[in-house]
Amino acid sequence: MDSMASSFSASTTMLSCSSKLHHHHPRSFRFLSFSFPIFHKLGIGPRFLSRSPNHSILTVRSSSSITAKPSWEFQKKGNDHEEDNKLRAIREIFTRPGVNIDAYIIPSQDAHQSEFIAECYMRRTYISGFTGSAGTAVVTKDKAALWTDARYFLQAEKQLNSSWDLMRAGNLGVPTPSQWLNTVLAPGCRIGIDPFLFSSDAAKEFKEDISKANHELVLLYDFNLVDEIWKESRPKPPQEPIRSHDLKYAGVDVSSKLSVLRSELRNAGASAIVISMLDEIAWLLNLRGNDVPHSPVMYAYLVVEIDGAKLFVDDTKVTPEVMAHLENAGIEVRAYESILSEIESLAAKGANLWLDTSSVNAAIVNAYESACYKYPWNSATKSREKRTANLDSNGQSGGPCAVYRSSPVSLSKAVKNDAELEGMRNCHLRDAAALAQFWAWLEDEIQRDVTPTEVEVADKLLEFRSHQDGFLDTSFDTISGSGANGAIIHYRAESDSCSTVDGKKLFLLDSGGQYIDGTTDITRTVHFGEPSARERECFTRVLQGHIALDQAVFPENTPGFLLDAFARSSLWKVGLDYRHGTGHGVGAALNVHEGPHSISFRFGNMTPLLRGMIVSNEPGYYEDHSFGIRIENLLYVKEVDTPNRFGGIGYLGFEKLTFVPIQTKLVDMSLLSDAEVDWLNSYHLQVWEKVSPLLDGSARQWLWNNTQPLTKL
Repeated sequence: MDSMASSFSASTTMLSCSSKLHHHHPRSFRFLSFSFPIFHKLGIGPRFLSRSPNHSILTVRSSSSITAKPSWEFQKKGNDHEEDNKLRAIREIFTRPGVNIDAYIIPSQDAHQSEFIAECYMRRTYISGFTGSAGTAVVTKDKAALWTDARYFLQAEKQLNSSWDLMRAGNLGVPTPSQWLNTVLAPGCRIGIDPFLFSSDAAKEFKEDISKANHELVLLYDFNLVDEIWKESRPKPPQEPIRSHDLKYAGVDVSSKLSVLRSELRNAGASAIVISMLDEIAWLLNLRGNDVPHSPVMYAYLVVEIDGAKLFVDDTKVTPEVMAHLENAGIEVRAYESILSEIESLAAKGANLWLDTSSVNAAIVNAYESACYKYPWNSATKSREKRTANLDSNGQSGGPCAVYRSSPVSLSKAVKNDAELEGMRNCHLRDAAALAQFWAWLEDEIQRDVTPTEVEVADKLLEFRSHQDGFLDTSFDTISGSGANGAIIHYRAESDSCSTVDGKKLFLLDSGGQYIDGTTDITRTVHFGEPSARERECFTRVLQGHIALDQAVFPENTPGFLLDAFARSSLWKVGLDYRHGTGHGVGAALNVHEGPHSISFRFGNMTPLLRGMIVSNEPGYYEDHSFGIRIENLLYVKEVDTPNRFGGIGYLGFEKLTFVPIQTKLVDMSLLSDAEVDWLNSYHLQVWEKVSPLLDGSARQWLWNNTQPLTKL
């Protein structure tokens, strides 16, 4: 599943209290805390948010209104009249005392910058009716516009009513939200945001952009405007408990992870860090939750100090077993809503707080920086001068000082240890067995002239996966697209409007599973009848790109964007391309999309690919209103023994995790080289040897039929 249409760009690491970055060899368990790129959200990028010393800090709102349902279940309901009523209601709030704004920004994110969010946080979906995972809605007193990227253009066209203008982000001439507001609003207007829903960097960038038209950014702490009109119909919270992630899958215990993190804090001149990314908290504490669809995480904040740690979470989900797990690691449990008061307390006692402003929300960063102004000895924070803090034995300094630096957890989480890689290998084989059973079933249905719908196909695949040991959930909404629907990159079939699987058209299936020991993500494109010459050529060129990336060998410290052209070169030769990135990081029994690394044509991401990282390999090609093609495997980065080591450095390559046949009927053999035929035959031999022992009956026969070697005439 591709998520890379959200662009990356390099972030500059800024330190108020520490001036050096530390690089660690990926073979050892260390927090790799050098600068890495971050996601940009539709033109909102990284910088630092200026603060007013007189800004009052308010209490964070409760997380008690969280529930977990897949986004596709939260579909647009009602008619244009209902949607217009929502816009009228939210505009009425603009003139309330204490609000007084001319426009309001409604992003897709929750307070933790999550890709998948609980249903009660789907505010942009509620106000607009657009259910795609990426987008930003902007409402003024007389206009409403929604920005989304190329993955969702066709979906947004279907779901937005006439009250909304669709802004196709990334297309030539399409303004960013800030540029649009600077055009449609008279100079000197007030633009409101919920500061919990914007990273500090994003809020800073947006503030600077709208200042060009003398607009003011208004941080509305007390309530979210969408929540005000959602009211009682807003979904209720999930009640499922948090669980421990077994050490045999995690590989490293919590105390060891915290010890390494505290060493990083000391080296950076910090005495505490606030972590808000949900997968980072889950990984660091060896915990898993069920608050968010598809991602085994729980809503929480984590503050780690030199001599202690606090988890801010709804304690009704903390079982006695998990409480003992936390206490054993020296972690106290606090109410989720008390995070801002804790941040102020850290400043009050002179803690130097490590802040990753690319992910920590503006409310938290503002809380700390505003609190720092209360202490007259803290001239360093006011002037933003770089200095190294003088810490005492408890990691405290003479006054609070922010350390602006990328999260040390993100990159360490991305470099998988041996236990995590073993779990990923194992779950991928069980997943492959489920897929073989599924494809055998679907081919039989088509041959018997049964035409299941795209939704029925997705449900049947879920049924086969659910029979595998350790299966927990899908890792994202299954993309089941027949014919023209396959051209919608993040298509989600809905029962009241989906197509049947047409045996005479290409069928694209992108799916994944969450298992107790790992996470999968795989795409296959098939044809049940006789493909056209055009379809075979396009499929083969996509396959050639897939093979080229799979076989890539590259020097250490190579960023992923340098490999992106490997996957596109065969398409480029005939003037074809695709509009999404080629590869994203994947968590180990965690989020199916994770940073900081990627393989994308967006060349700003300078994060090197390191041994142990997992990345998808998913080139594609799409013809709108006709067909879509994508071939996706997951790979992990490994060392490669090359005959030469130019410059004295090592070289890296990839090892496959995914073992499911690629349909050879769609291959145009005249385009493949002998080496490419050898790759495909070798891959299919591995698929048979690894997966056939897990199968019997018709599924085993299907696997045999689809792994037979090809011969180039």
